[in-house]
Amino acid sequence: MHFSSKRLAEILGAFQRSRILVIGDLMIDEFLWGKVTRISPEAPVPVLDVQRRAAYPGGAANVARNLASLGAHAGLSGIIGQDKPGQDLLRLLNDKSIGTGSIRISSLRPTTHKTRICAITRQLHDHLDIEDQQQIVRVDDESRAPLDPESKRWLFDRLHEEIQRHDAVIIEDYAKGLIDQELVTLVINEAKTHGKIVAIDPNPNNPFDWSGATVLKPNRREAFLTAGVPHSQDEDAILQVATTLQKKHAIRHLLVTLGEAGMLLLEEGQKPYHTPTRAQDVFDVSGAGDTAIAAFTLALAAGATGIEAAEIANHAAGVVVGKLGTATLNVEELHHMFTRNPDKP
Repeated sequence: MHFSSKRLAEILGAFQRSRILVIGDLMIDEFLWGKVTRISPEAPVPVLDVQRRAAYPGGAANVARNLASLGAHAGLSGIIGQDKPGQDLLRLLNDKSIGTGSIRISSLRPTTHKTRICAITRQLHDHLDIEDQQQIVRVDDESRAPLDPESKRWLFDRLHEEIQRHDAVIIEDYAKGLIDQELVTLVINEAKTHGKIVAIDPNPNNPFDWSGATVLKPNRREAFLTAGVPHSQDEDAILQVATTLQKKHAIRHLLVTLGEAGMLLLEEGQKPYHTPTRAQDVFDVSGAGDTAIAAFTLALAAGATGIEAAEIANHAAGVVVGKLGTATLNVEELHHMFTRNPDKP
């Protein structure tokens, strides 16, 4: 798909005027990097000498982080614990000017906290000294229990107000207990009442009715699981599954992220559209789905067509997989990614 530099600039320029609300499971992602120097005398496990550490907003918070990095006004709605990881997450979000007024702080559950421990190795490749990493273990501290009634009432009251103030809403479901059918129905109905875009990043463990949403964005595995069909790499199979999901939920834009195969877009009344991957270097795919739904929804809110939004999302994902960790990108990097590709605008 080709569109002019003027059209691209028009869409990207509208990002900063867009207000997007993200509703979903909030997390903090912590990374510990170091070198393995020996095997522990206590057990047959490696001993890692930690050399650096970092923490980032994760889950739905990473979607909001991507939106803010692209220049949008991003707001978050969800729940965190009354604990240090929750405090750290709020600080990280405030540092990015992400709205946190609809985040419920609860003493009844912990903040979802994922710690990834990675060993750093170095190797020579084409006479270059390249640093590589291998994840040794991931430690999850979380609760998947449903929301308590008081938190649920508080959240629903906030959503009635927040949805009206935003151009689009993204529901990000990581199956940690926040999202249920009652919340989904409330958000979709409220958004339809006020003419807002609703984008869904579904979780196959929660087979909800998404009917009436504007966007549904599963990855390939999620699409097959949600449709209840055995997984396949066949192109005809993924097209059939995507068509089934679009018709079942009456979705205007169904975007399936296909990893190294790019993305597939189905729209009402249009031929299927496939865009191949734009990634030139792939170092880490974690968080690429968050970037894709953030960029696609933001582009729609900025006035893009479905195909234009798919190309923008695909180019955005192509940037972040070339970075380590749960990365984001800015508008300048996104624009540069278009100019690097042969079918540039």
